[in-house]
Amino acid sequence: MRLYWEVARTTVRRLTTYRGATVAGIFTNTVFGFLIAYVIAAVFEARPEIGGYDLTDALTYTFVTQGMLMAVGMFGDMEMAERVRTGDVTVDLFRPYDFQAWWAATSYGRAAFYAAARGVPPFLVGALAFDLRLPDAAWVWPAYLGSLALAVGVGFAWSFLLQLSVFWILDVRGPVQVGWITANLLSGMLVPLVLLPDGLERVVRALPFAALIQVPVDVFLGKHRGLDLLAAYGFQLAWLIVLVAAGRAVLARAERRVVVQGG
Repeated sequence: MRLYWEVARTTVRRLTTYRGATVAGIFTNTVFGFLIAYVIAAVFEARPEIGGYDLTDALTYTFVTQGMLMAVGMFGDMEMAERVRTGDVTVDLFRPYDFQAWWAATSYGRAAFYAAARGVPPFLVGALAFDLRLPDAAWVWPAYLGSLALAVGVGFAWSFLLQLSVFWILDVRGPVQVGWITANLLSGMLVPLVLLPDGLERVVRALPFAALIQVPVDVFLGKHRGLDLLAAYGFQLAWLIVLVAAGRAVLARAERRVVVQGG
């Protein structure tokens, strides 16, 4: 475990060197937060309450989401795929560590940095312009962080699966982009899933993508309490296990392919 902790810590340290990119990212997330917020405000002007959300809930949802995007990895990542494409993965697979766990540690290190550096500023700026809601009880903060940690895991597992396609096709930009566009549309990244038609909302909430954004933000808003909070955690954890297991199965086949190609 010490190795993976060091991998995560090194990832955080590496990202701190990109100060200009971090500032630009904060600006971008904040601007998009305002654009979406004004659209949301127009929607709730016509209907003051939708699916248990009022305007304050929806605006808070918008800025919490903007702060989570990079932490959860909603724009995808191709660092691992690039190592496969260049052939460096052959060295990685022979090193004495778990390949999937290594990249998971990298994702959690990246998430820790982005949650602090790009998660807090957009929310603070949004709070200056709009009436946003903070958790009404102290326990909600650790509950939200726990849900966010599970969301990061689901995001990593989805990204890992998408990038593994590089073992079969050299240019994975297409599958990665399609996979993350799908996640963006179905996770609640753009608008809360409560704005979807009832039948569609039930289907979308059952998919793993809701575990990335909708569930953690609902926890932040205090909409999951008691047994319902445990159910929310269980939903995220179940999809995390499924996606990690799928990643390990695909990786096992990919490793055999590397051996065949190299033999």
